[in-house]
Amino acid sequence: MLKEERHQVILELLHSEGKVVATELSIRLNVSEDTIRRDLRELDTLGLLHRVHGGALLQGPPIVNFEERHQQSPEAKLDIARTALQLVKNGQVIIIDGGTTTQKFAEQLPPQLSLTVVTNSPPIAATLASHPNVEVIMIGGRLLKGSIVNIGAGTIEALDQIRADLCILGVYSINPLIGSVPDQEEAFVKRKMISVSAETAALVTAQKLGTASSYVVTETSKLTYLVTERNVSQEHLLPYRKLGVTVL
Repeated sequence: MLKEERHQVILELLHSEGKVVATELSIRLNVSEDTIRRDLRELDTLGLLHRVHGGALLQGPPIVNFEERHQQSPEAKLDIARTALQLVKNGQVIIIDGGTTTQKFAEQLPPQLSLTVVTNSPPIAATLASHPNVEVIMIGGRLLKGSIVNIGAGTIEALDQIRADLCILGVYSINPLIGSVPDQEEAFVKRKMISVSAETAALVTAQKLGTASSYVVTETSKLTYLVTERNVSQEHLLPYRKLGVTVL
């Protein structure tokens, strides 16, 4: 089998099964594991998959700016946001991470709900500025322009002084092993948000499930909740439930 044919088979399997394992590919394609590893490395370089230890996962969604992402799947994001509202209780301190789905969540907070919201997202802080019963703590730092969130050592230091009841986490890529993002400093900030929160809810659109990116945020098993679209099959959600994550 020619290399190009192997690559096509690998990509077809990846899109149908959500992951590929090097040892299984070696047997299936009747080539050495070294050959498979080279194939996966080449496909990773082309941006067609994301290599992980022992195989590969789907590549995370294309990196686009905040305004473009805001236009993508607005109804699905709104549905996820409304589902996540059931996790919030009056009087809590919650961290709301930056992102377009978490932005929808902030927009849906009922006016009678009394909360303290900590955020590194200027758009979310601006959204909640007019909320009558939400105290907003804005965490500063260096602005990551593509995501419109504050990041850096100062952001992490400020978060270290917070003890939150709940973290509403924005997600770039997630699979049953890890959640990950394409920016290392943003990964550090998200990791700190999780560590200072009693519970963490990841808000995830369907296209991000089963994907991976460059920098690890957390092991998926450390999440408390995964909130996603209603039309995601139970087969795809079962691996997350097996980790003890509550799927909503």
